[in-house]
Amino acid sequence: MPISQYYSEENNKLTFTRQQASDFAKKIADDFNPLHDIAAKRFCVPGDLLFSVILTKYGISEHMDFTFTGMVTDEVILDFPAETKQLLLAGENGKEYLNISRDGRNSKNEQVVNALINNYVAFSGHTFPHILIPLLKKTGSMINPKRPMVMYQSMLIDLYHLDITEIELEFDDQKTTVETEGKRANVCLAFNLKSANEIIGRGEKRMLVSGLVPFDQEAIDAIISDYSQWKRDYKKD
Repeated sequence: MPISQYYSEENNKLTFTRQQASDFAKKIADDFNPLHDIAAKRFCVPGDLLFSVILTKYGISEHMDFTFTGMVTDEVILDFPAETKQLLLAGENGKEYLNISRDGRNSKNEQVVNALINNYVAFSGHTFPHILIPLLKKTGSMINPKRPMVMYQSMLIDLYHLDITEIELEFDDQKTTVETEGKRANVCLAFNLKSANEIIGRGEKRMLVSGLVPFDQEAIDAIISDYSQWKRDYKKD
């Protein structure tokens, strides 16, 4: 995946325009979260784009743990950190946005890096509505259609070894969990990493969903319909 067009790097500084971030969300991740719309008041750069940039820059480690601590906007200028086991992506404003813990062997094999990026982003971008809505329905709740708020909190990847030339991702619904507390839900999406039909690792994507309301099938049908229409309208342009 040629992601260099979705960010700018100069003098070890990293920036994103709204157009770059929004294009990545829609064209690459197939993610139409309103937070990534160019005109969004609370616009933020997709976490999956930050993940992709980090892997492109620093490669894949056997253990990687990403924790998102702030929302990156088009006004933020990030400093690329020196390559160590603990990476901190912070802005010139002194604010921290992403912590990455890495351990084990590291590989910068472009084929493997791109395979992991492509498969993870495709899976992550389809979280809504394909995975998240059915999970919340089991708890009797749903996203508030008037103010949908889904925040990417963290993700981890554990690879058992790096002696691979390809990576595929498989959703693990048995280990996926949803914990609700009032109007909030903590969602952990589990997945397996495979190569040549062999499981060679595992991972988790954790999200916070806030402003939950009681499940309403008619309302959720309208949300899905609107979401699908946004995608169709975008692809027509």
